[in-house]
Amino acid sequence: MPNPMPEKPALEGLEDKWGTSWEDSGTYRFDRASATRENVFSIDTPPPTASGSLHIGHVFSYTHMDLIARYQRMQGRDIFYPMGWDDNGLPTERRVQNYYGVRCDPSLPYVEGYLPPLEGGEGSSSKAADQVPVSRRNFIELCETLTAEDELQFELLWRQLGLSVDWTQSYRTIGDDAQRAAQRAFLRNIERGEAYQADAPTLWDVTFRTAVAQAELEDKEMPAAYHRLAFHKADGEDVHIETTRPELLAACVALVAHPDDDRYKHLFGTNVTTPVFGVEVPVVAHHLAQIDKGSGIAMICTFGDVTDVVWWRELDLPNRTIIGADGRIVADAPEAIATESAKAAYAEIAGKTVFSAKAKMVELLKASGEMIGDAKPITHSVKFFEKGDKPLEIISTHQWYIANGARDADLKARLLQRGKDVNFVPDFMRVRYENWVGGLTGDWLISRQRFFGVPIPVWYELDAEGEKGRVIVPTEADLPVDPASHTAPGFDESQRGVPGGFVGEVDIMDTWATSSLTPQIAGGWETDPELFDLVFPYSLRSQGQDIIRTWLFSTVLRAEQESGVAPWKNAGISGFIVDPDRKKMSKSKGNVVTPKGMLDDHGSDAVRYWAASSRLGTDASFDPQNPKQIKIGRRLAIKVLNAAKFVYSFEQPLADAGITEELDADLLAELNRVVAVATRAFDEFDHAKALETTEHFFWVFCDDYLELVKERAYGSATAEGQASAVLTLRTAVNVLLRLFAPFIPFATEEVWSWTHDTSVHTAAWPVAPEGAPAPTGLLPLVSEALISIRRAKTDAKASQKSPVTSATISGPALLELGLEDLQGVGRIETVTFIESDTVSVSDIVLAEQPEASQV
Repeated sequence: MPNPMPEKPALEGLEDKWGTSWEDSGTYRFDRASATRENVFSIDTPPPTASGSLHIGHVFSYTHMDLIARYQRMQGRDIFYPMGWDDNGLPTERRVQNYYGVRCDPSLPYVEGYLPPLEGGEGSSSKAADQVPVSRRNFIELCETLTAEDELQFELLWRQLGLSVDWTQSYRTIGDDAQRAAQRAFLRNIERGEAYQADAPTLWDVTFRTAVAQAELEDKEMPAAYHRLAFHKADGEDVHIETTRPELLAACVALVAHPDDDRYKHLFGTNVTTPVFGVEVPVVAHHLAQIDKGSGIAMICTFGDVTDVVWWRELDLPNRTIIGADGRIVADAPEAIATESAKAAYAEIAGKTVFSAKAKMVELLKASGEMIGDAKPITHSVKFFEKGDKPLEIISTHQWYIANGARDADLKARLLQRGKDVNFVPDFMRVRYENWVGGLTGDWLISRQRFFGVPIPVWYELDAEGEKGRVIVPTEADLPVDPASHTAPGFDESQRGVPGGFVGEVDIMDTWATSSLTPQIAGGWETDPELFDLVFPYSLRSQGQDIIRTWLFSTVLRAEQESGVAPWKNAGISGFIVDPDRKKMSKSKGNVVTPKGMLDDHGSDAVRYWAASSRLGTDASFDPQNPKQIKIGRRLAIKVLNAAKFVYSFEQPLADAGITEELDADLLAELNRVVAVATRAFDEFDHAKALETTEHFFWVFCDDYLELVKERAYGSATAEGQASAVLTLRTAVNVLLRLFAPFIPFATEEVWSWTHDTSVHTAAWPVAPEGAPAPTGLLPLVSEALISIRRAKTDAKASQKSPVTSATISGPALLELGLEDLQGVGRIETVTFIESDTVSVSDIVLAEQPEASQV
């Protein structure tokens, strides 16, 4: 039965009321039994990182996704709308370290029933020396405990926001199903030759002691200084270079200048010796050298930055890496440093941090007279791990890679084509994808030297000397596996770590190596073929623009490798949230706003309205101190409740009642136009236009039409005129509730429940009748005249309810059809109509008011 209409409708409490109702009745449950491939609308939902709290940017982009889900559901589609949690990887580990005051030490034994020293992070330190070491297994258990708690809080917030997710379709990227999918895909990458190991220069975060992929880089402007150093030619002349990294002088393998730089052409093919260390290095030419940077000639070190890697690889130079995994200068000098004095100089920097080594190297250069002048301060861009606090170093390591098109022209061309196969909204976001694919410089490094993640599913056979040899892989039927604790196939546990035995891989996969498979994980790839065929390729990927290079690209890559298709038909890309100073809001900038307080203070419909007001790809400004758009949204939701309550105070006309008045017909004709515009906008993923169009009509309906026909609805005219007004009012509310349902789901569900025993969110989206008459323009003319009547009364300092003896209304002939309603709302006894091109109200004579009784 419909719910009784409350005496005073209010937004407060609607989230709990309807959230519980939707869950209990399975309103948003995916009806697999009746679903067909043609009718399924499947959504590849972003799994938020379970490492703390959600921020307002999450609410922004996830609302955009939910708007489309709700619209498509009302269009009769079977909605597959899962929710995942990205709960493995470095962000989770970092949160666990800070929350519990611990760090992982794999050499320690497992402690049963371990209790961490802290809980909640109070008094904790981010310094490793201040954190209590625990075993790998204990550390993983703490990660699992905390992520489960975080995920519960995330789910409660998503439910409060009103995401129409099917909560029975949820997964964790650390769960067995996700691990099985990630490991299966990796094994197939190996089988097809797409995954391989290599010793290579590796971007390395010295704080977390892990490799970092190209997609995880972030540029930051940092202070530095140019040091002018003298290299020596055989004839005794010097060649001056300028460098910001004198501490890498011992790793210098060449000098490089642009091939067109006349200053250095005569040096190409000759050798010079390095200052302090006296190592002979060649002078080479390369087009990446910048003529106008520094002295125009630079030293190539292994490795100071990513350009050094390019030069080293393309010019086939030796590797003299001197920075270790701990970010300190390694103890052993490169073989090229041969003289006793050079070895002594190297010993002075060995074991030091990069910062300390730089200071010592400057001291040595000044003492030798080979540093020219003082250092010149500059500011330049330095690469950081997006989660890190210190500049990245580049060291040589043995890592796992997956081919991504950087070195395979055919794969790159196919990935670019897959980008063209996807409908990007807005379309210009496709360029960001194409630029990323075109700018890749190396294959995807997927191994991480961390602990909480999906294990790389391989072991290594050990030879008679205990050296790693053949790679051993499990069968897909054995997945998921953890080689650190599971025994390699064909061996027993006693053979672990001994010559002739085996050793398990201890590295884990980059978290994107799992998240890139969200369509496969959620869709039951290889475990539930029937479901996978129903949902894949997906209808929609909705996400932020900042992860095009990571999540979007890697998902396209994995779908291409596994299935040879794009993973979805459409990609909706949300813009950024910026603060009042137009700066992007992010955790790293410290200007993020958590949404819980906003939802509690203003209501979920109000916050959803704010998010829905911005088109995809457009940045939205947010000021938590003065959230104007949220307040407007709250006002709208309240008005929907109150306007509907007023309309429903009129009894439903009899079944044979019809629309007999021109003004009523024009209102419904205009509403049909709004339905058509909103529908087309939603079909084009332009939710903001759908909202704007619907909202504009709604305020005209409330402020003008409802006031115009109020007297007629109360029965001031004929019975037919009254029925026509009430029927129009109720019809308009019925349609408006469905148009607003994706945006303000709680208020619309509340109102819908007063007259229906089903949910508005499973009701049919309104459709403009075929052949319906177009608006005549009567409604805007009458609205304009009403404004003039109101203004005249206001100018006369009279109440809007003041009766009017007579008035003259001028306007096009069409306006005369609305005179009766204007006369009623304006309380005008006699109206004179004059045909005119423009609308005006004149010669208003207010009725004399009886004098107030004297007390």
